[in-house]
Amino acid sequence: MKDNTAEISEIKALLGDKPRKAYIRSFGCQLNVSDGEKIKGLLKKMGYGFTEDEHEADLIILNTCAVRESAEDRVFGIVGSMKKLKELKPSLIIGIAGCMTAQSHIAEKIKKSYPQVDLVLGTSAISALPRLLLEALRGAKFSADITEYDDFSEAAEQVRESSFKASVPIMFGCNNFCTYCIVPYVRGRERSRRPEDIIGEVRELVSQGYKEIMLLGQNVNSYGNDLGGECSFPQLLRELNKIEGDFWIRFMSSHPKDASKELIDAIFDCEKVAKHLHLPVQSGSSAVLDRMNRRYTMEKYLGIVDEIRRRDDDFSLTTDIIVGFPNETDEEFRATLDVIKKVRYDNIYSFIYSKRSGTKAAEMPDSISDEEKGHRMRELLEVQREVSTEHYKRFIGRTMRVLVDGVSKKKDGWLTGKSSEFIIVEFEGDSSLIGQFADIEITDAMNWAVTGHIKKG
Repeated sequence: MKDNTAEISEIKALLGDKPRKAYIRSFGCQLNVSDGEKIKGLLKKMGYGFTEDEHEADLIILNTCAVRESAEDRVFGIVGSMKKLKELKPSLIIGIAGCMTAQSHIAEKIKKSYPQVDLVLGTSAISALPRLLLEALRGAKFSADITEYDDFSEAAEQVRESSFKASVPIMFGCNNFCTYCIVPYVRGRERSRRPEDIIGEVRELVSQGYKEIMLLGQNVNSYGNDLGGECSFPQLLRELNKIEGDFWIRFMSSHPKDASKELIDAIFDCEKVAKHLHLPVQSGSSAVLDRMNRRYTMEKYLGIVDEIRRRDDDFSLTTDIIVGFPNETDEEFRATLDVIKKVRYDNIYSFIYSKRSGTKAAEMPDSISDEEKGHRMRELLEVQREVSTEHYKRFIGRTMRVLVDGVSKKKDGWLTGKSSEFIIVEFEGDSSLIGQFADIEITDAMNWAVTGHIKKG
């Protein structure tokens, strides 16, 4: 990480003893949330406190997502509304960070069309924040850095959103270039962190009492490909599993083309690795997968599932699905419904395809109407609802170990959490259990969660 000690000291001197508050809002994926925590860590060093009310803020930073154009439009709408805030409080500093700003045309658009914005920060330029903020405090009208630095901010302090669950990025960028995805263009090529840095960070988090460690990357399965064979992702899982302590290891996201037998072995061999795999299928048709440039066939995908089911037929699988990819035929869509029934996912994250400028898919002709896409999405959700309603019944009568997240929104006096299988579990209990593990005997199942009671004795 760049040495910005001098800039931080200057900012603290400029701010003086008057309390300053920052409002940080992160959009999109968990990697963005993790970046937002690092931004907060830097600001804490500069003397900023934090607020959840933008009207109280002296500094606002929107940490943006660029996966869908609708996400960008939403951010521009929010930025536009902040013009009034700036008029009411001229000293307010407004910054835009994240994946949106990694696109040079977006940074230029912000500079030209949104004069209320003082600074723009790229996804890999977080360590440049003190310099940009110092320029803004000195009166610069606009400062920007969207350079793609090879900077993992190993020394960065994070202000984490949870005291018992922590996200740990293990790599950055993506080499896959799926035709619908903008991520490789805004987060750059794959860069793996050093295994000893990851292991050290996880060990420290566990020593602080964290119970769940989520390893993050655009494709964690390809971790280490740029390290010359020094450490693969399955090897990293095994090393992390050796750390003493009572905690779980999760990871997101996993690409099927790199989901090897070695990975499956590690999941089943390592007692601290959660027994759940998020394996995005996107479509049940090999022809559609080819148009998406996913680089696997349904035969390959189902082979991975079969290997997992052979070892544990009840193993928890979740997935991502895109409905209505350009020129998806009814037969191709039916193939996706068949996969849902065959694999028996516990949950799916489904999206109607929308054109994303800058991707190859955006140039493809699309004969499917929005009405038809909507109809297909409703049918897909109904099929998944039927599958999960039946599949969740397998947990009735079992005892599930649950990390308690918080209070239930459904029933007063009830708590909610997730099991190792990433299943939502709700039960009656005292709020003192939040952040702890609890053994829950399951008595009922719905299509989105299971319920039960705390095991006695």
